[in-house]
Amino acid sequence: MFSFAPVQSVLKALRLLTEVNRCSVATVGELHRRTGMPKPTIVRLLETLIEAGYVVRDERMRGYLVTSQVAHLSSGFHGAPLVIEAARPWATALTRQIKWPCAVCLLDYDAVVVRFSTIPDSPISPFHATLGYRLNLGGRALGRAYLAFCPDEEREVLRAAMRGSAEPENSSLSDEDVERMIEQARWRGYTERDPAAEPKNSATIAVPIKLGERVLATFGVTFFRAAVSNPEDKARIIHPLKKAASNIEAQLEALSQSMGVAFQGEK
Repeated sequence: MFSFAPVQSVLKALRLLTEVNRCSVATVGELHRRTGMPKPTIVRLLETLIEAGYVVRDERMRGYLVTSQVAHLSSGFHGAPLVIEAARPWATALTRQIKWPCAVCLLDYDAVVVRFSTIPDSPISPFHATLGYRLNLGGRALGRAYLAFCPDEEREVLRAAMRGSAEPENSSLSDEDVERMIEQARWRGYTERDPAAEPKNSATIAVPIKLGERVLATFGVTFFRAAVSNPEDKARIIHPLKKAASNIEAQLEALSQSMGVAFQGEK
């Protein structure tokens, strides 16, 4: 038995925060469908959560997402949303600098999934939208960047998943193919999409975002092949991409120390 009736506005705010946390980017319409709350109420509660620092509005994707402030609510908060939050400003700045769109991906079994994209900020993007796309580990640059730079023990697990994959770019790779790809990637410090993969008019260059030995995400730039046709053109993408990744890693290191957040298994 409670001494007082529950404060309904608090219950609604917590429920709304829970639903925002379940989405990569939540819209007012989607939150209305999930909660049944009136849209004006949702907007007022979202503005309150923004003021409190738990939610931020992403103007480019026209939606809401949680911030790292939610880590203070529960020790169960994991590092993935914080990785995206740390990468967002650097990815946006990189697209403003080189004009091509960037993407940040997180691992999903035998692929990586695009969790953030600067396509809305790019005037020359080869694609209209990629958010939520699954990119395999065997043939896609953003997937290869994870496979090539993750710890050896984790790679063995991923290779087993790839062998049973329905995607030929995963299952058809021999161990020798993977070793060659890894050797080249580590020598260069980046990965590229398989030239035989569709669409052939575009290409991607990608790097890992790491904390210690762990790969937390992958970060890449996509461009039209005809516009980036020589080593000098590539260098104008690769060097800023690596610098941005280094800045993201430095920010993640600082955040992990100041907040005591465990990034997907980091102690």
